[in-house]
Amino acid sequence: MLRIGVDVGGTNTDAVVMDAETVISGTKSPTTNDILSGVENSILSALTKANKKPDDIQALIIGTTHFVNAIVQRKNLAKTGLIRLSLPSGGSILPFADWPKELIKSLNGKYKLVNGGYEMDGTEISKLDEKEILNALKELQNLGCNEIAISSVFATVRGDMEQVAYDIIKKHSPNTNVSLSKNIGGMGLLERENAALINATLKPLAKEVVESFEEFKSKLNFKCSMFFTKNDGTLIQSSEVIELPVLTFACGPTNSMRGAAFLSKEKNALVVDVGGTTTDVGEVKDGFPRQAGTSVTVADVRTNFSMPDVISFGLGGGSIIDTEKPSVGPQSVGHELTNKAKIFGGDVLTASDVAVSYGRCNIGTTQAPEINNKKDIIHLMDQMVEDKVARARTSSEKIPVIAVGGGSVMLDNKIDGLNVIKPPHNDLANAVGAAIAQVSGQVSKVILIDDKIDRESAIKQVTDEATKLAVDRNADPNTINVLAVSDMPLSYLPGNNLLINVTVVGNLKMENK
Repeated sequence: MLRIGVDVGGTNTDAVVMDAETVISGTKSPTTNDILSGVENSILSALTKANKKPDDIQALIIGTTHFVNAIVQRKNLAKTGLIRLSLPSGGSILPFADWPKELIKSLNGKYKLVNGGYEMDGTEISKLDEKEILNALKELQNLGCNEIAISSVFATVRGDMEQVAYDIIKKHSPNTNVSLSKNIGGMGLLERENAALINATLKPLAKEVVESFEEFKSKLNFKCSMFFTKNDGTLIQSSEVIELPVLTFACGPTNSMRGAAFLSKEKNALVVDVGGTTTDVGEVKDGFPRQAGTSVTVADVRTNFSMPDVISFGLGGGSIIDTEKPSVGPQSVGHELTNKAKIFGGDVLTASDVAVSYGRCNIGTTQAPEINNKKDIIHLMDQMVEDKVARARTSSEKIPVIAVGGGSVMLDNKIDGLNVIKPPHNDLANAVGAAIAQVSGQVSKVILIDDKIDRESAIKQVTDEATKLAVDRNADPNTINVLAVSDMPLSYLPGNNLLINVTVVGNLKMENK
């Protein structure tokens, strides 16, 4: 299958054309302010190098930072209200309790607590009242909230009350966008609620972004389907991005880690991705990023949707150097590196200048500047990376470090005593990770083990559901395999209850040409 993988980063937009497991061509272009111009430049350049036409391509796969940037920068956020199904209990900690004030203000965060929700054993806290739901909706809309999130106590045990509330709202206000917490987060009311709120406030932007990319695809005469990459290194259809934009938050580092494992042929390794502004450090196991624990902080908000366990810090090829202190970053010239760095004729001393002056790499258009304390600065840069690699390691096993990203040329051949691999096309690992992405299905469900169903049957039931989900997302059913299975007893529930999580992956089904 001929595929194009695109990764939109803060500094560069990368694109590769791949046929099966072969990288035919690849290119980097500066990320533009309007995003799509940079994407177009990269795709057309990669197609020209590969001697291919848009009509030859069978899948266009995009990784974009649009949505996480919107939350971090507090821009393009829709006015959002929350309805929590919890009364008469479940109100001791109110919504938005741990949110930054400026972020609450950006999305006009309002909320209403109503009757409903479940106890931990699945019994009702109180009955859902249709009139109360509609009154809450009307009040929130009068306060300017155009998007609605719904969260219910223990929706991960029973999510049907959230669904009923959704149906009520859609029946009386069909044009209102509604996000349900049961579709987004895991255990933990506040974290799951926060995830639903973030998703709700991003939905109008998601629709705008997806429609822009669809128009862009038509403009370039692509006839194939378009997909986006998710936090777990797999694909999501355009229609799902509009409904669940939070699932794409961490696709940048995830694409990088998947691409690094693929290019190096190392299934278990540490990955150091050095961009123009930041460096991401994470671990891959069996070729996929190791996922973070139950709680993940996004833009200073605690959430619990699936995210890779990545450490990011302010070191990149464009990091600005202060020779007096000395210090490195976190400020960066970013995508203006080729204009402002001294090795490109500019007047700003960057980490790339230091690396060239020290002899680590040979890039640029002019002679490297003389830097008196370059050894101290290089040592400081190395120490920054070593500290984060040591933090990312989960065992003392001597696994390799895979260096990727345009700034990886600055790295030493050993980091924290581990050998560093710089595979071919390592500067395009993000785009490669997007191009090789598979389709996944993930299902998490609480099942009571009794005379009617045993543990093995319960796991098979959840696996079958995950498989169907993957196939519905355009996975080839003949390539489906189970990526991860876990089951955890829930001792706080009566009986022998298991929380079963299953993730399956499969190759993207080839479209008929």
